[in-house]
Amino acid sequence: MSQKPEPAPLLIACALGIEHIALRSGGQSGADGPVTLLRTGMGPRAAERSVTRALGDPAHTRAAVLATGFCAGLAPGMHPGDLVVAEEARDPRGTTPCVGTDLLVKELMRTVPGRTVHTGPLIGSDRIVRGHRRAHLLATGAIAADMESAATLHTAVRTGDRPVAAVRVVVDAPEHELVRIGTLRGGISAFRVLRAVLPAFFEWHRSLLLPRR
Repeated sequence: MSQKPEPAPLLIACALGIEHIALRSGGQSGADGPVTLLRTGMGPRAAERSVTRALGDPAHTRAAVLATGFCAGLAPGMHPGDLVVAEEARDPRGTTPCVGTDLLVKELMRTVPGRTVHTGPLIGSDRIVRGHRRAHLLATGAIAADMESAATLHTAVRTGDRPVAAVRVVVDAPEHELVRIGTLRGGISAFRVLRAVLPAFFEWHRSLLLPRR
């Protein structure tokens, strides 16, 4: 009798301590297979180093990778607490397509009802997005920006054939710029949303484990 293979693990990467706290407080009930919450540190270089190290562990050889945390919304009309599901992640090294975008949108709308979910390209930045830089990045066609997602996903697919995705929570937007995460209403709203999204991530991961017909 053949032994059933172990489910592929899920690696969820975020940069900041406050993001890690939000995700950790969401709990891991409902996950299929092992789940690792990885705090990479801030910036694309830190993300690349941390993800490379994590995926070098034999336990994560087949891991699906999902980048998450806060982001800057680029488009007018976005609000703190809105969700962004990336169709692709871009940075100077290229574009990484995401897997299962439609499913993530569906599950996020079910998991966090009442929240607006945006889909489109997510662009990497080497610094926090403020003022005129927001308009410059919007002109590239991206709808949101953060410092780690593109580096995380690029590194993940470079180290192996694996599904990747990125889901971000808008912490500030053109009409709602924040000075400090967690001190204003927008930061608190984004924290609460991030704390609630793990069930949608687990459903995305579960769909990857289903046999293909």
